[in-house]
Amino acid sequence: MVKGKWVLSILLIGSLIGLAGCAEKEMAEKVTKLPKQAETKAPEKQIKEEEPKPIVVNVIDPNTKKVIKTFRPLEMGFDINQEAYKKELEQWAKELARGNDTTPGYDQRMELDKIKDGKIIKGKPQVILEESELVERVLEASINGGDVELPIYVKESGYNPDEILSLDDVVLASFTTFFNPGVVGRSKNIELSADAIDYIIVGDGDIFSFNTTVGPSDAANGYQKAKEIVNKKLVDGIGGGICQTSSTLFNAIDKVGVSYIEKHHHSLSVGYVPAGRDATVSYGGKDFRFQNTTGVPLLIKTVYQRGKLTVEIRTSTKYKQLYAKGN
Repeated sequence: MVKGKWVLSILLIGSLIGLAGCAEKEMAEKVTKLPKQAETKAPEKQIKEEEPKPIVVNVIDPNTKKVIKTFRPLEMGFDINQEAYKKELEQWAKELARGNDTTPGYDQRMELDKIKDGKIIKGKPQVILEESELVERVLEASINGGDVELPIYVKESGYNPDEILSLDDVVLASFTTFFNPGVVGRSKNIELSADAIDYIIVGDGDIFSFNTTVGPSDAANGYQKAKEIVNKKLVDGIGGGICQTSSTLFNAIDKVGVSYIEKHHHSLSVGYVPAGRDATVSYGGKDFRFQNTTGVPLLIKTVYQRGKLTVEIRTSTKYKQLYAKGN
């Protein structure tokens, strides 16, 4: 009996030792599974703010796709004084469009088409860079940056090429002036300049420029020395006499009702047209320009004879009827 109790005591003590061993093992496993954060303290994260990207505006030529100008608005004071920034843009746009002494601008005057031997001799379209639109585009892009294309507009002559032969049908207006055929140089200059504007097509809405159409009246183009008016004095100069051609044209075209863009008087009166009815020109300087606002295409025809120049403004029979209704 005593022996049985002793055996039972031994079994009980062994069970307790086993349970203690299991508990100790379980505790060890829990310690082993503790996260690393509990063992060592993690280093603090360093928060680095990204620097803002600079605002850049690139101006692109739509024809070449090249960047012709880069603006950095903030460096130019866009956020401080927008009015001053705008004025700087306006000056830049003006020079870009019109050019300067060394660099031609984007703007190009229309060189009107001409009829010769029943065929069209092509001129050049009018090209306009819209300055105000360009400035507004750059201003908008200056807020967040981006690319801006130049607002370039091209205008072709306003007539139907299939109708060129009919433009010679009827005379809407004409004017004749006279000169001394014995003055050889002056007579030659009138003849050359008259030939330059002969059979020029002035389409609906087209702008005619005498200087652009005739070109330089210099010796290289066959012009001769003759008297011309400079600062209220008669002096000898190459090309003297071409103002009679421009004045004869003015008196003819004035009868059909066009809009004048540029017209100047001589500093002295001239004898070949009534007072105040002259239109002086000088290549690279004063020009005679008008826009065809009649609503129909016109044809300039010149008739040069000994001592006599006539300029006629013609159009087709169909367009004469339309012109008559509009006037």
